[in-house]
Amino acid sequence: MNVLQEIFASLKHNKLRTILTGLSVSWGIFILIVLLAAGNGLQNGVTSNFSDRATNMVQMWPGRTSMPYKGLKSGRSLSFSDKQILAVKENLDGTEGESGVIDNNLIITYKDEYGNFSIKGVEPVYNDIFNLKFEAGNGRFINQLDLENKNKVIVLDKKIEETLFRKESAIGKYVQVGKIIFKVVGVNTKKERWGGGNAYIPFTTAQAIFNPDKKFYNIAMTVNGMETLAENEVFNDKLKETMSKSMYFDAKDTQALWLRNSQENYLKTMRIFGGITIFVSIIGIFTLIAGIVGVSNIMLVSVRERTREIGIRKAIGAPPASILLSIIIESILITTVFGYIGMILGVGLIEIVNVILQQSAAQSETGMSVFKDPSVQLSYVYISTAILILAGVFAGYMPARRAVRIKPIEAMRE
Repeated sequence: MNVLQEIFASLKHNKLRTILTGLSVSWGIFILIVLLAAGNGLQNGVTSNFSDRATNMVQMWPGRTSMPYKGLKSGRSLSFSDKQILAVKENLDGTEGESGVIDNNLIITYKDEYGNFSIKGVEPVYNDIFNLKFEAGNGRFINQLDLENKNKVIVLDKKIEETLFRKESAIGKYVQVGKIIFKVVGVNTKKERWGGGNAYIPFTTAQAIFNPDKKFYNIAMTVNGMETLAENEVFNDKLKETMSKSMYFDAKDTQALWLRNSQENYLKTMRIFGGITIFVSIIGIFTLIAGIVGVSNIMLVSVRERTREIGIRKAIGAPPASILLSIIIESILITTVFGYIGMILGVGLIEIVNVILQQSAAQSETGMSVFKDPSVQLSYVYISTAILILAGVFAGYMPARRAVRIKPIEAMRE
């Protein structure tokens, strides 16, 4: 208790020095937390935008040839058929859940309400590829029986239900699509990023009713076992080669087939964020070093100013160990208290920012946010605070050790 009383008296007597020491500690911890949280928030925000579809999804669209091929002229418009889906299944390993997608824009009518919406003819696996969401009471997606029997069933996005059905549920109701009646079996409640919403019907039903020529312009699938950019590039090349043989175009023709490989995009994004994390960590380390320098300098000055006091205490019989102990405890006390204050301020700021971002995303039509859940592992904070404490202890111990070795008369003269 006597030691603590001496320390508090010293801190009270040197308020400015105490505050400066504490600020250097608090600022270092505060900036470190904010930087790491900002880096994590940016990464979480961007990666969450991949959650609206499977990260291992591959989509392709036919284009127009820009090169002649085996006697066929350039400038041909290409399209898909069931033959291309079969070619993917037979020639490419790791692919699963292939679905052709038939796109039409048709008027959907319910009683006196109507609107022009995108109608997609899809297979059941489309639900897994694009991560559609069906909450309790909102029915189901298209199943295999619907596909085999060419059932006239339809699944609506929430936007369409709100437009046509106002305050009533669409489940079990009948809507008119063009001139054909469909039964609503499900409502997808996932927020769409743009547009007025989509409606989904069985692929075979769409082929029979709206697509008599059996041609379509989109194939979506998921691919497993590709964990590196090199593996994805090899797969892309093999896919182009397979399609070129099936659709008769040159595999080197960049205009004949358009690919979007989500896994490849995801890996590239993660590589970018790996660099950002290293950059933020370096800045955080230098900020921490600045705090260490601040603590060390002020502790050096503190011990220097107390050299005469140390001499007097030695002259009246104070053991060197008690003098060293008081200086070390003072250093630990300052860095711990102000480090905790910096941690509280940093965590408080990122929590406030997180709440604001969540409210903003909830009010947004797309539900997207550049930043999401900006957080930081507290273990980093504890380690950083411990480093500052050790630095303060070391900075106080070295000059204090030198001071207690000086003879009392020399210390008082100094």
